[in-house]
Amino acid sequence: MNFTYPANVHFECNCCGLCCGNTNHKTRHILLLEKEAKEISAQTGLHIKDFTDTSKDTQPYIYEMKKVENHCFFLNTNKCDIYGIRPLICRFYPFELTFDADKNLHIFTCTPECPTLNTGKALSKKTFEELFELAKQRLL
Repeated sequence: MNFTYPANVHFECNCCGLCCGNTNHKTRHILLLEKEAKEISAQTGLHIKDFTDTSKDTQPYIYEMKKVENHCFFLNTNKCDIYGIRPLICRFYPFELTFDADKNLHIFTCTPECPTLNTGKALSKKTFEELFELAKQRLL
């Protein structure tokens, strides 16, 4: 499988929590795969319905994370309570992966609202290869 990624991009998370909730300009949709929801449920002891809603037309994602005061259910003072088992969509941020069927190509793009995009360390092709491999593992 082929993919492209943004060249000369820098990123280092500052733990601001912006990616974990709605903003004035964007409603955040934190989507989960069924196996991610089950893993979170097993690790937290919560029922899936306690922290998710059913997602609409977002296959293969079948759940959407509930929000508390417009932020992810698991965001606690800008810290993720499930960081070690966070969903794929969270691991990718501030990047998104789409598929161009006409070109048979997966494309990484940047999410422009992230305040630390293009600050911090330069990301290499290896970073995107690792993200791409993670996507293949989780989505297959």
